[in-house]
Amino acid sequence: MVPASRAAIDYSGSVSHTLIGEVLRVTFENEETGFRVIKLGKVEGKASDTPIAAVGNFPAVGPGTRVRVTGTYVEDKRHGKQFKVQSLVELAPDTIKGLEKYLGSGVLPGVGPGFASRIVAKFGMDSLSVLDNEPERLASVPGLGERRVHEIKDAWQAQRQASNLMLLLQTHGASPRLALAIVKRYGDRAAEIVQTSPYRLALDVRGVGFKTADRIARSLGIAGDHPERAQAGLMHELRETSDQGHVCVTRGAIVDRAAAMLAIDAAHVEAAVEALWAQERVVVEGELVYLWRLHRAESEVAVAIDQLLKAPGHALTGLEAALVRFEKQRGFRLADTQKRAVALCATEKVCVITGGPGVGKTTIVQAIVSVLAGAKLRLRLAAPTGRAAKRLSEATACDASTLHRLLEYDPRSLVFQRNRDNPLEVDALIIDEASMVDLPLAAALLEALPTHARLVIVGDNDQLPSVGPGAFLRDLLESGAVPTMRLNEIFRQASESGIVKNAHRILVGEVPEGATDAAGDFFVLARRDPEEAADTIVKLVVERMAERFGLDPKRDIQVLTPMHKGAAGTEALNQRLQAALNPGTEGLALRGQQLRVGDKVMQTKNDYDRDVYNGDVGVVSSVASEARALKVRFDGREVSYEDAAIEALTLAYAATVHKSQGSEYPAVVIPLLTSHFVMLSRNLVYTGVTRARRVCVLVADPKALSLALAETRREQRSTRLAHRLRLLTQRRAEAPRLTER
Repeated sequence: MVPASRAAIDYSGSVSHTLIGEVLRVTFENEETGFRVIKLGKVEGKASDTPIAAVGNFPAVGPGTRVRVTGTYVEDKRHGKQFKVQSLVELAPDTIKGLEKYLGSGVLPGVGPGFASRIVAKFGMDSLSVLDNEPERLASVPGLGERRVHEIKDAWQAQRQASNLMLLLQTHGASPRLALAIVKRYGDRAAEIVQTSPYRLALDVRGVGFKTADRIARSLGIAGDHPERAQAGLMHELRETSDQGHVCVTRGAIVDRAAAMLAIDAAHVEAAVEALWAQERVVVEGELVYLWRLHRAESEVAVAIDQLLKAPGHALTGLEAALVRFEKQRGFRLADTQKRAVALCATEKVCVITGGPGVGKTTIVQAIVSVLAGAKLRLRLAAPTGRAAKRLSEATACDASTLHRLLEYDPRSLVFQRNRDNPLEVDALIIDEASMVDLPLAAALLEALPTHARLVIVGDNDQLPSVGPGAFLRDLLESGAVPTMRLNEIFRQASESGIVKNAHRILVGEVPEGATDAAGDFFVLARRDPEEAADTIVKLVVERMAERFGLDPKRDIQVLTPMHKGAAGTEALNQRLQAALNPGTEGLALRGQQLRVGDKVMQTKNDYDRDVYNGDVGVVSSVASEARALKVRFDGREVSYEDAAIEALTLAYAATVHKSQGSEYPAVVIPLLTSHFVMLSRNLVYTGVTRARRVCVLVADPKALSLALAETRREQRSTRLAHRLRLLTQRRAEAPRLTER
């Protein structure tokens, strides 16, 4: 029942309402995402004539359209009362005037208010019935020729199909946004596929997970042990293991896991494995099951590395003289280990340089760049993220790009433009922060790299692994197939840093030692209670560190925490730090947060159109709440966000340690509490500590710190790349003997 007065309306967003009214105007819409803002008037049962602002993702509707919307009233801090739409259904206009306005709103191609008036004058309230069942009769309307009648007929049918399908999908539990994605994916066949093979949605449509497809299928009465349900459920579980970083999983484990999730007999899942293998969606290799794309990626990476190692490359001469020139330019002498590392890169087609902080990796990269550039080789530098690429560029005074930009990724087609048929024009490539490179990205890179090129891979294997599946750097090191230089010696200047010393103590499981005077750069504050720890963190960021070290609280200090939830998680800390550093009431509402001008925000997924990447941090420079738009300044460059793109932003006064990979901050504050137990590990603490350039503070429960230092089992990912590389190396070594026989 529609409330009769505003006083009776619940604006908490928790009570559902249904309204029937007329669209007065469309104030904002994004065709790509389906997000719209409309003004709704002539609402049944509503005494006031004040239009209602209805917002959400729903099909296009023109002025004059009667609609039934279901949703909740919410209070927007800037724009006041709004109706958040959960579903929208078009209704037939109930007056001649409304019908004219509807047909002239642009719903039909080439039909404006004038032609709409003629159609209604001819057919009256039967106009929609004529469009549905006898569109050829439109030819009798003065001025409508055969071509225009044909266009109107096709457009009307398409519009009706889309509306009917949207209603069908929403009836079965799909959100308006997912419904739009389904319509875009299948076109005219969408309704048929949804009703006959709903589990295809989970396999084919990005954003439609198994649970959504299962909900639709169950509402249609499809049996729980249907073969397609078993297949979709198995694919869902394989994707879940992929999201956890695994490339493959044992057949028994995945069958048991899928059977338990689906609540069906394991025999049905065994049959699903065979069916998906036949469809080339999965690959079974011995006792292991892969998603097809990951099996291909792993196989191609192994073969590509082997081919690079075998193929001849450009010969390099004059290494000694090049190193002397480099030392003279820099005014210092390279250590023997650094010289050997540079020599390795100059003599081997593929090599890995690995080690922790303070061991001279940056100096080695600078020397390698000098040597390769001096040899007139076409050299490129790249890293997995924009932040890491920027650091690499600053360290070498050479242009460095993200791997996606290097490979010319097209976000619309979702493919790399650089590939086997269009390879990179390089003679040498240096990749930094290689621990962040996942298997699919490594496969794309190696496919585009010509076999004559040199590949130098630099990274710290003790950092947290890549977000995506695989353990590319770890597998290269464990395979023994790729020439490697492991750097262990900490140089004198670095050895004076408490951050560097304690990072290495953490790696071997030793408790870090905090400084006892203000001259130090590493501090440990004991706090056991999460609320007390949060209080301490806020005071550190807002007052103590800013005063003692001359740091800007928003720009220079980054809180890194293991988890999102809890008093010392990102969500609570962001709210408290925002209130202290950027108080206010107006902003753009987003997942319980308010994004305001001046807020520190982070991009949470790659956006190639806007050239911003997962983990990039910027500052909000302007906000337009009603239009769901804002602008963010990243490193002096202003980036515009509208509607759905904003979902990729979050407050960044506090971030997870995982999100900090590849970044460096002047100062870092890290809470470590027993409530973080499930995430605690040496890798996590080490990664967080090594993000700090000048100052690092641990706000830690001693028990939690001990638990983290004892934990070495995390991130043991299931892959076979190292095994494949060893096999190929063995075959290459045996090839000459076989030839001699």
